[in-house]
Amino acid sequence: MSAPSPAEKYQRAQRAQEHPLSREFAEMQRFSLDPFQIAGCEALEDGQSVLVAAPTGAGKTVVGEFAVHLAMRENVDKAFYTTPMKALSNQKFRELQAVYGPENVGLLTGDTNINGNARVVVMTTEVLRNMLYANSPALRGLRFVVMDEVHFLADRFRGAVWEEVIIHLPPAVRLVSLSATVSNAEEFGDWLDTVRGDTEVVVSEIRPVPLEQHVLVRGDLLPLFDDRGGSTTAQVNQELMRLRPGGGRDGGGGRSHAYRSGGARRGGGHNPPRTRHAVRSERVSRPEVVELLAKANLLPAIFFVFSRVGCEAAVEQVRRSGVRLTSPQERDQIREIIEERMSAMVDEDLAVLGYWDWAENLQRGIAAHHAGMLPAFKEVVEELFQRKLVKVIFATETLALGINMPARTVVLEKLEKFNGEARVPITSGEYTQLTGRAGRRGIDVEGHAVVQWTEALDPQSVASLASRRTYPLNSSFRPTYNMAVNLIDQFGRARAREILESSFAQFQADRAVVGLARQVRDAEESLDGYATAMACDRGDFAEFSQIRRDLSDLEKLNRKDANASRATRERRQKELNSLRKRMSRHPCQGCPDRENHARWAERYWKLRRTVERTRRQIDARTGTVARVFDRVVDVLTELDYVQIDDEGSTTLTPAGRTMRRIYGERDLLVSESLRTGIWNDLDAPSLAALVCALVYEPRRDEAGVGDRGLPRGAFRSALSATESLWQRLDDLERDHHLPGSEAPAVGLSAAMHAWARGGSLDRVLTEADMAAGDFVRWTKQTIDLLDQLSLVAEGEVGRVARRALDSVRRGIVAYSAV
Repeated sequence: MSAPSPAEKYQRAQRAQEHPLSREFAEMQRFSLDPFQIAGCEALEDGQSVLVAAPTGAGKTVVGEFAVHLAMRENVDKAFYTTPMKALSNQKFRELQAVYGPENVGLLTGDTNINGNARVVVMTTEVLRNMLYANSPALRGLRFVVMDEVHFLADRFRGAVWEEVIIHLPPAVRLVSLSATVSNAEEFGDWLDTVRGDTEVVVSEIRPVPLEQHVLVRGDLLPLFDDRGGSTTAQVNQELMRLRPGGGRDGGGGRSHAYRSGGARRGGGHNPPRTRHAVRSERVSRPEVVELLAKANLLPAIFFVFSRVGCEAAVEQVRRSGVRLTSPQERDQIREIIEERMSAMVDEDLAVLGYWDWAENLQRGIAAHHAGMLPAFKEVVEELFQRKLVKVIFATETLALGINMPARTVVLEKLEKFNGEARVPITSGEYTQLTGRAGRRGIDVEGHAVVQWTEALDPQSVASLASRRTYPLNSSFRPTYNMAVNLIDQFGRARAREILESSFAQFQADRAVVGLARQVRDAEESLDGYATAMACDRGDFAEFSQIRRDLSDLEKLNRKDANASRATRERRQKELNSLRKRMSRHPCQGCPDRENHARWAERYWKLRRTVERTRRQIDARTGTVARVFDRVVDVLTELDYVQIDDEGSTTLTPAGRTMRRIYGERDLLVSESLRTGIWNDLDAPSLAALVCALVYEPRRDEAGVGDRGLPRGAFRSALSATESLWQRLDDLERDHHLPGSEAPAVGLSAAMHAWARGGSLDRVLTEADMAAGDFVRWTKQTIDLLDQLSLVAEGEVGRVARRALDSVRRGIVAYSAV
């Protein structure tokens, strides 16, 4: 990089003088800030909100940390730092504690509440949404909200929460939105500017650590691109193109073509000759790949394996091969950290969890990382990898989301994954997210992405994935029952509709409407031109052409529907005779330019049909979010959660006020269950089991469990009543053109009942037929809903919910490394 010119030096000095706080903060960092980071900080110092869209590992969070820095300069200002995942919240909590001290930093993740009244609080996005609806006192003094991984608002299940927060934050709060590189950052920024006020959009597509792309063919790492240029301009390595089956056609030279032609001429064998340059699918074993990377100084590495079973099998395969990647001193360090982090867990549970094999693998420098692992185990793996003690991780794609775990190398064994229904290719966005983990800022000169060769691999397709670094951010926002009652309570129905029409979902729909309306305007100009071209001095040719079209359509219908009844045929014949008579008498019939006019008329009617179709699209898109809200309110009105008076004013009933504090996919079913009293006779284990049936989502391949192992007595009655209630509500929703919901799933209820009654971990995991990490995740969701019930349910149900909470929050569920 060339030295800055005197003019550039002067400009930088001028900016530094205008932004002293940004300069002071930059000087505190371990490395020089990049231009996009400086631009984001300066925008905040100028009093703006900011959207920063940059690649994984580029250092977006520095801008969020500057917002926290600004808040802490004042005596009373607060900053909230929101993340989409508890693991990311935990990590950020520890980082901010190290800077500002434990007394100034809190953590709220639904099941964890540490120093929640601190001036800096890290939280999941749902927690902040709930605080906004409850008008929590903790919001007083709030000046900055950082929304990390804000592109999660595209998530089908949880994305609406991000939009709710953005819309409802007090106007004085400045928003720092941190996003992966998305192709429509300006569109998203325009929406933020509309709903939040002055928002600066800062986009960077530059990785701080360049990424080298490779394909592993047998024992060789071949560059994906020709070495003479970067991935955006360079050609695909021609050696790789020749290696694929049939590769000679696209650059293998004349000999391959002659070889195929000769084979075709001989025609002697049953098997067609194979291109001589094609490589058989002789995959390099995982231990060999690990050793190859170690020799090439390309560790630490993350291997992305798109299945949990595959991750565990990979670790076992490398272990059996005898690979050991750690020194004696490193093994001692690993052992100390493991023993310290696991000291709170009893040996009986550790044995059930496979602790000894897991610890042995870590001491070898290898580990798995996936959602089925116990959270405490995952946290240890993450810590050891960050400390450079674990050298190789076999992970599912969940590791690519948010957590700060960069490696020198990322290895992709396949470029397809199972999406729950079929094996599908990964997208360019997923490829970018996965390979974005390669390259550690301040440590590596470059990162490395390695794709393993298979016979089916097309180097051109891999190059396309590697070259397209962006993906669009599309809203998944939809009104819920809880959202509706909260909006109506705070703003009334009319204002609530206006608020929903300010969502990013409607903004995108309106943007599309703008484009469609432009198409209509352009088409209408063409229609005017066609009308002029078909004009006839003898009469109204549009009328004449309509008669011709009606006549032609009726004749086609007659030919197509030859088996029509006699009465129908007679009626049609009368219509045909009438049309023919009208056409023959029309003044345009005798025009010498009639057929020339008719050609323009045909274009006119064809374009007019297109215009009408586009207008219907506009009508369907305009106000879509508000129309769904109206349907939700109609359901709530029918069930007496809201009341509408004679003047059209909408207010909440007592049941509606209760629903304000019930969050989640089952808000209506939970509210109705409480109101109808169908859970009143349940004891604590039975309530835990029933609540579990409401939050649990079985895998697609999971067979129905029937009533095997389910508790009897009051539980069966309550379950039957809940299922009947769900069916009635589902019918009601569909009657109002709402999508409805899935039936309660009892696949985990027997295990949850056993756990709530004090059953051993071994027995419960066997009953559940489930990995420990999955069991903990579903149990924590059960805890979240039980916690809501303990606060909103009246009488005995609330007290039972509190006892159920205490009975399931134990052992591995209660353990947290935070």
